Amino acid sequence: MSQASFAHLDAGTEPARSAGVYSARPATTALIREAADAAGFFLIDYDLLAELDDAPPALPSDVLLIDCPVQDGATLAALAQLDQRAALTGNILIVSTTISALDSVFGCLNQSNPIVLVEPNKGERVIALTIALTKVTPMRVRDLSEDDKLTIHHLSEQVAKIMSQLNSFADGRQSAFRLESPSNDFDNAGAGERRLIRPPRSPLPDPRLVRLIIRQRQLRGQFFDPQLFGDPAWDILLDLTAARAEHTRVSVTSLCIASGVPPTTALRWIGQMVETGLLDRVEDESDRRRAFIQLSDKAAEAMARYFAELGKDAKSLV
Repeated sequence: MSQASFAHLDAGTEPARSAGVYSARPATTALIREAADAAGFFLIDYDLLAELDDAPPALPSDVLLIDCPVQDGATLAALAQLDQRAALTGNILIVSTTISALDSVFGCLNQSNPIVLVEPNKGERVIALTIALTKVTPMRVRDLSEDDKLTIHHLSEQVAKIMSQLNSFADGRQSAFRLESPSNDFDNAGAGERRLIRPPRSPLPDPRLVRLIIRQRQLRGQFFDPQLFGDPAWDILLDLTAARAEHTRVSVTSLCIASGVPPTTALRWIGQMVETGLLDRVEDESDRRRAFIQLSDKAAEAMARYFAELGKDAKSLV
């Protein structure tokens, strides 16, 4: 592809930043162009499939926007190569895809910590671009319509809420170990010595109980506005708790559905929960293009103890 600028700058405005773009869908390219112009930069064509060359060309910019709605082998192989290269070079990837291709695309992106969007609207693209660009250098978002400004405001609040809640958990979480004073047997331990004791783990709850709770939470949406009950982190933890007790694996697409929020929102929560140690990403040993999400041992233990306390409370009422 020839390198072409898709957006122009008005006279008197600050210089725009460039970003590489790959999309085989003209309509999607137009949507990306709108978001790029709002975020204050111009686009340069980038050929994703060139990643499969013996000597792929230099990446055109710090930020790359990749639209990958398909699951063909060549595109996925190129995406995996780009993910590896971006991890080494520090380039920031924003990858948009469809819900049907999400598992395959997500499985290719295991090194560069990209921003993944699922069938995003303009506001979600602008937010992703703004987040990416602030990692490179502070940028000024250009004039937007009032509707766009409102959408971005809500999305910004959502991202801030995710970060605040999960960072609060990370800062205040308890260690899985406790310190216990030794016995009076000084033959085995000196005075004042302390040793680490891991408390016994509580068993995971019956998965049928967890599924019942999930069902009850879903029922609320039949009688009230579902937006009243947005709590994707808890729905994610519940679904993965049931899966762990059932010894089943959960794909990222399935987990997005279980979260009860749009896939792009769910992916933001999943990403932050992985970073804070609540969730683990597990590669599929039989197919490197797939990945699963599971509770970390720390989160599984916390959920087990939570349900154990619920059981105690239930017994006290009998």
